[in-house]
Amino acid sequence: MSMPRRANKIDRWFLGATLLLVLVGFLLFSSASLGLLARDGLRFSDVAFSQLVLGIGGGLIALSILAHVHYRVYKRFAPHLFLAALFVTALVFVPGVGIELNGAHRWLNVAGVSFQPGELLKLSFLIVVAWYYSTYHTKLRDIRYALGGVLGTLALAGTLLMLQPDTGTFVIMVAAGGAMVLAAGVRIQHLALLAGLAILGLAVIAFSRPYLLDRVTTFLDPAGDPSGAGYQIKQSLIAVGSGGVVGRGFGQSVQKFSYLPEPMSDSIFSVAAEEFGFLGSVGIVVLYVFFAVRGLLIAARAPDRFGGLLAVGIVILIVTQSFINIGAMVGILPLTGEPLVFMSQGGTSLLFALAGVGIVLNVSRYAKTTRRLR
Repeated sequence: MSMPRRANKIDRWFLGATLLLVLVGFLLFSSASLGLLARDGLRFSDVAFSQLVLGIGGGLIALSILAHVHYRVYKRFAPHLFLAALFVTALVFVPGVGIELNGAHRWLNVAGVSFQPGELLKLSFLIVVAWYYSTYHTKLRDIRYALGGVLGTLALAGTLLMLQPDTGTFVIMVAAGGAMVLAAGVRIQHLALLAGLAILGLAVIAFSRPYLLDRVTTFLDPAGDPSGAGYQIKQSLIAVGSGGVVGRGFGQSVQKFSYLPEPMSDSIFSVAAEEFGFLGSVGIVVLYVFFAVRGLLIAARAPDRFGGLLAVGIVILIVTQSFINIGAMVGILPLTGEPLVFMSQGGTSLLFALAGVGIVLNVSRYAKTTRRLR
């Protein structure tokens, strides 16, 4: 496997969009954390270390390092990375190692710091799917090769995620995997079958888990659940609406004090809308759109199939998760509990998001003006 002889400069527009999103996220997190003053049992120090040190600090270090590690290195070890991520994720069920919170097993205790291995699983999933379709791209007319790889990896990862349970992460992986299948050039009829299987699978999951079905029914009728998810949607819409055109001003959100559930995580976009108004909210959405467009342009200019597919997967995963969160906060999608990437509380999520950006930046170093896959 040969590597390009000469590396170009990284895509500064993509890097700039990422850093601007992180900066906005830091400001919003700082403002939303003031809401802790009105809540019992929580301190800023309880969340600041994970967000600022592990998330922003560790994430920017990971971005800087991975931007200079040749992306084709991951292709050599893709299956091993995925199996290792499955093993680490399974550790959440081991007593004394995994952390249980409200009946969910999603975290590990690493030297006193909580770590969410599902984020590692998402990134390794993208790497192994990119490896699979770049390795077997000449056999994709056969349905066994066209869908076998992505369905197999989703089955393995999905089993662990459903046991945790972490439905939101699984849904995002399905969306990113589907985008990679499309980019790989799978036949239309196979894509249609995959889409049908995805819809059927998500329907089965929703009907088999009452709390998920409740979120769908609450989305359709928020007034039917005034103390649960319906309350969160109502308070979020109040925050969004009270921001008006230009917002109340930075730090001036009222809803973050005792009203908005999880103002630093799930509801941080609502805080942004209240403080920066319609114009600020649109500005955040535009930033994510620019991030997506620039990232997909890097994928289109990648020098090989593996780099292009990997960039597509990382960009679509980040943007899909972000727009799912935003859609839920403005009432056009059901609540999922997924954080807003680069902004919501969650050091592990931010760390791996920035690590993924570092990989895409490395792909951009070898971009060509015309796309040529091999």
